[in-house]
Amino acid sequence: MSQPAVFKLHDIAFERDDRLLFSTVNTELNGGDILQVEGPNGAGKTTLLRIIATALSPTDGILSWQGIDIRRQRSEYLQSLLFLGHLPGLKQSLSPLENLQWWRRVHTDQNPLADEEVLAQIGLRGYEDVPCYSLSAGQQRRAALARLLVTQALLWVLDEPFTAIDKQGVAELQSLLVNHAGRGGMVILSTHQDVGIPGMRRLSLAGSGRVS
Repeated sequence: MSQPAVFKLHDIAFERDDRLLFSTVNTELNGGDILQVEGPNGAGKTTLLRIIATALSPTDGILSWQGIDIRRQRSEYLQSLLFLGHLPGLKQSLSPLENLQWWRRVHTDQNPLADEEVLAQIGLRGYEDVPCYSLSAGQQRRAALARLLVTQALLWVLDEPFTAIDKQGVAELQSLLVNHAGRGGMVILSTHQDVGIPGMRRLSLAGSGRVS
């Protein structure tokens, strides 16, 4: 008997204000998979990612992890997931270093890289102690993405992760995603950019409740 997919969406639907945003969304991921959710504005890309991150509940359908409905193992599932929304999610009065230290205190499954080394790798050398409200949008995005270097989460769910970062930053982030998949991790992302990641699959939300 074949093993169940590590992560699976089965007939996911979402309705808001009597409007069907999407229905019968079906896909599955195993270690090494990268999936881009695409579609026009308003098709429900962010909504679907928030459902995957358990920030929203679907109107219908089942999400499963290791073959088990996540509602029966929510804690275990969330320990395996890292969600970064389209906003940086930083405490603006704190520096990138303080934000990273705070995040690492809350999450106990990080690797042993030193905070300063993480920020240097993400392109923030020299900005470690600058309050985030003084940073550019691209620097704030990098400060948020620093979490990818310390988490041990298997599934990364990223909403518009390439927003506000320059061409070099885009290439570095693509490399980070490919390396994570190469270690057996999984990535689900949305982006308006043309992402050239070999082997990346696509799930298209076509709007008007349709999936293509």
